[in-house]
Amino acid sequence: MVEPVIRVESLSRHFVSRTRTGATGWARWFGKAETTTFSAVRDLSFSIDSGAKVAFIGPNGAGKSTTLKMLCGLLRPTDGTARVCGHVPWDETRALARRIGLVFGQRSHLWPGLPVTDSFDLLARIYDLTPEAYKSQRAKLVATFGLGGFLTQTARTLSLGQRMRCDLAAALLHQPSVLFLDEPTIGLDVTAKALLRDHLNTLARAFDTTILLTSHDTDDIERLCERVILIDHGRKLLDTSLHELRREYTRFKTLSLATEEESPTYDQAGVQVIEQAPHRLVLSVDVGVVPLEQVVAACFARFTLHDIAIEDLPLEEVIKTIYAGQRGAT
Repeated sequence: MVEPVIRVESLSRHFVSRTRTGATGWARWFGKAETTTFSAVRDLSFSIDSGAKVAFIGPNGAGKSTTLKMLCGLLRPTDGTARVCGHVPWDETRALARRIGLVFGQRSHLWPGLPVTDSFDLLARIYDLTPEAYKSQRAKLVATFGLGGFLTQTARTLSLGQRMRCDLAAALLHQPSVLFLDEPTIGLDVTAKALLRDHLNTLARAFDTTILLTSHDTDDIERLCERVILIDHGRKLLDTSLHELRREYTRFKTLSLATEEESPTYDQAGVQVIEQAPHRLVLSVDVGVVPLEQVVAACFARFTLHDIAIEDLPLEEVIKTIYAGQRGAT
């Protein structure tokens, strides 16, 4: 049996914060200190096989970044264990660093005042790459990410999209087995996002790299990943393939209405209002509860319609529905 490249078992991370009560301002430092414990990650377990492309998603504060920091060896867990590429991350940080790559949307591997190619040379020395291995890998990455036009530019003169492509190449120079991507398209315009996703897909085919992606952009998830792990408040809510997630929620349809009425409203079991604006109403219809044609007929009877559109529920709304259901159950 092949060992998963990432295995997480009952992983938890608690943080202790201290606050002082009493007077305001500088006098608060002399007040009584009270401690509170916050659980960022709680009893989290999952495994990822080599070559998989997995989206690790959740709302702000769900525990995504804390989990990634533990898997990269930057944080030690309070409880549980994990292995990445056969290493315990927080105990074998140096050995793990040679097997993983990190790309954070707001941080760079590049030295701002140096040409990109000089940053690559420095990273090659840091990772003790042989000249032959470095030249071969750099040539592949330059071709894959289309970097030839700005290798001699200093990093600070690059556009955000160009810098992100260079950062991806920098993270892959040492041929890591696992690539951690934390909001890689944040701040990019639509064209740059599409280009970066295309490059990542090319990367996945060319190097068979395992990818663990965190992103709030559902287009990133749909275009890059095959599997989704959803977490909230540090706990795993769902772990399934993107295809199964879609199939499970095909019973939901989105009904978009443009109405003569300025403030349209709708209330019926199995129907949720997901957007309400002047002369506009967007409904999520659970066809397992109420037939879609019944809702459509009711809308024609209730409103003067200028336009109507029916489509599958967008992935973003699917995820919101899952979170709403889980929170309603607690």
